[in-house]
Amino acid sequence: MVKKLTATLLLGATFLANASEINGRGSSFAGPIYQAWSQSYYKATNNKVNYTPTGSGDGIKAVSKRQVDFGGTDKPLKVKKLDKKKLFMFPTVVGSIVLAYNIDGIKDNELKLSRKAIAAIFSGKAQYWDDAVIQENNKNLKLPHAPITVCVRADKSGTTYNFTYFLHQIDPSFKISKKPHWIAPKVVEGKSNAGVTANIKQIKNSIGYIEYSYKLKSNLPAAQVENKEGKFIAPTMQSFQDAAKYASWSKDKHFYAVIGDPKGASSYPIIAATFVLLPRENTQKNKEIINFFDWSFKNGDKIASELGYVPLPKEIKDQIRAYWKEHGIY
Repeated sequence: MVKKLTATLLLGATFLANASEINGRGSSFAGPIYQAWSQSYYKATNNKVNYTPTGSGDGIKAVSKRQVDFGGTDKPLKVKKLDKKKLFMFPTVVGSIVLAYNIDGIKDNELKLSRKAIAAIFSGKAQYWDDAVIQENNKNLKLPHAPITVCVRADKSGTTYNFTYFLHQIDPSFKISKKPHWIAPKVVEGKSNAGVTANIKQIKNSIGYIEYSYKLKSNLPAAQVENKEGKFIAPTMQSFQDAAKYASWSKDKHFYAVIGDPKGASSYPIIAATFVLLPRENTQKNKEIINFFDWSFKNGDKIASELGYVPLPKEIKDQIRAYWKEHGIY
């Protein structure tokens, strides 16, 4: 009996000794999926992954200063910058940015926003909801003569980077930036996707850009958006998948790609990939991190889809695994 108890205690101690703990932070866009994957991974392996959604700017800064084991960012870094900071990079999922709003009487997907209207709202040219540029595609809606409050990010944000990338495609006068200077007359800032979501919920006649899973969780309505083919597309898993198939990555460039505003008549236009950044010198810890993401690639697609993300295709996952092998971390 004593021998059996001792063996059991030793087995338990060995299991706990082998369990690892990983710390990451950054992209709030990726926060819901990394946290959901972490919970499932812990249940399956007893290995703990802590992820704090502080924003892409902080994720890049924290991993560059080696304050965390990995960083999350929706703004991909070019090869030159990755070499300078001695970082690896790979994508994990594709997500979308929606234009969520709080207008009495206007339900989910009822508001249609043309590219012209979106540019007008975020530049401040359209200051009231019943402006002609918005009314043009919403003649069946009773839009109020009320000032538009634009909800944006307060922090350096990959969500902002990808949204301003989309705005730049519409109107090149918009600067692509993680933290631009907004010139609309009524602007309210919030930290992370969660902060912007909270502001939209609290402020009547507001609109803001947030990652789709935050829209689902908060039950906020979101607009149909005009894509580059001139079609108004509602944010749905199907329209995200239709858009994501046009993404193009190369492991030789550490998968650098900005994939917003893709072609395709059924493509939702404001999509983005989210990326992981790893310090190149931490081979052993990187292997633990790779174990987590490899497990998530194999077991986490259903979780990703339920949260409104598009899982990466098998061929891209295989390319990522080849990249890990190439760098000795898989």
